[in-house]
Amino acid sequence: MSEKTTQSIAIVGAGIAGATAALGLRDAGFDVTLYSDKSRSSLRDEVPPTGVAVLFGRSRDWDADVIEDLYSIGNTTGISTRLYSGAGDDRARVLEFNPDYNYVSQSVDVRLRADDRIGRFLERGGQFEVTAVDVETLDGIAAGHDATFVATGKGGLASLFEVDRDRTHYDEPQRRLLQVTLQGVDHSPEAFAYRNRDGAQNAIFNLDSENGEIYLGPFAHKDAGATWSFIVFAKPDGAWAPKFDAVDDAASARAAVIDIFAEFFPEDAPVVAQLQNIESDPYSWLKGAVTPTVRKPVATTSGGHVVAGLGDTVISVDPVAGQGAQGALIQASELVKAAKEHAGQPFTAEWLTEQFEKYWELRGRAAVEVTRLYLGDPDYATHLELSFPAAAVNANVASALFGLLSDPNPLLTLETRDDVLGFIGAVAGESADDVLGKFAPAGEFSAAEPVAAV
Repeated sequence: MSEKTTQSIAIVGAGIAGATAALGLRDAGFDVTLYSDKSRSSLRDEVPPTGVAVLFGRSRDWDADVIEDLYSIGNTTGISTRLYSGAGDDRARVLEFNPDYNYVSQSVDVRLRADDRIGRFLERGGQFEVTAVDVETLDGIAAGHDATFVATGKGGLASLFEVDRDRTHYDEPQRRLLQVTLQGVDHSPEAFAYRNRDGAQNAIFNLDSENGEIYLGPFAHKDAGATWSFIVFAKPDGAWAPKFDAVDDAASARAAVIDIFAEFFPEDAPVVAQLQNIESDPYSWLKGAVTPTVRKPVATTSGGHVVAGLGDTVISVDPVAGQGAQGALIQASELVKAAKEHAGQPFTAEWLTEQFEKYWELRGRAAVEVTRLYLGDPDYATHLELSFPAAAVNANVASALFGLLSDPNPLLTLETRDDVLGFIGAVAGESADDVLGKFAPAGEFSAAEPVAAV
């Protein structure tokens, strides 16, 4: 741990963003207090995970600046992707590809990740306060610390941070979400081997042009270890979304997933049906929806004290492109580095805003845009119309497409159709026309289907 400063920092919210920042800032020498409305044991064992929280490639490097890699379960090196269109007799598999990521992704229960960080934080002298924090309480906390970061929207705290209308593209959720973690199929080369040669080394991603997407991947559950976690991204007006209405516990969450696979992905259904609930964890499921929102990074409490947002409090994205947890960890890691260099100087609104803007340019903007891409936003119709068929016939294009989950910044350079065609040609090593000319869909593929807006 670095030489201790006389400055104190408060972090409100002990999820993955708050716990990471607290540990990193404590190791940087600050006197840090982490505030949570729940005890450490409750955070681990009495709440659901807030998503699958896959770390794709590069985000793991930032995370390693704060804490060493503690996990050997939940690693994948590729993804088996299928796109379907139509219904009934007209239903067809439009395309498929099984790219290697060219990096390693890792999916670990966020409750476990956060708990491990809180444990180290406490061992190193950090303070953990269990109290509900609302806007009035936050004012008192901010008055007593040199810097205060808000890593939760509970207690109305998100409302302190003004929505940035220039950076926010939606005013309602684009997907209804259902997550459930199940056990009963080993993480072995034989798992889902009919889809890909690497079995459990590959995650599974099924896209349905009318109904949404499903991600299924190896997962490290906090207690059960090697498990499988599903997250269903249902278009609000599709056939999957109503199946969520009856979900009110882990068993009904499993039933909804089984039902979707049986009806829409029958080739996967026999293996999926083998998976069972984790009886020791009644909180192994979650449903909800996210309105993708970017907020101004700095706010002022009623008493005139400056506070800054962290993680989902300031950038909330739909999890379809896996950018939420990654972004929170990268933002926290960058904050720790900047604060360490800034030690002894005041944490002004200007300095805090500057740090957020640096993060926005480093990752935040690109994370928002790649999420729009994977949501099928109309602004990215050309990208999907060209890149998905190209990925189906060229492994390098497929790897590059999913490489955007690790580093989304290359997407920002692809503004026009010619940009996308040039990207395909550069990655494939042959002209984009030649690549696309090899694509032979099983059914109809056009921008109107896989990129339909919701």
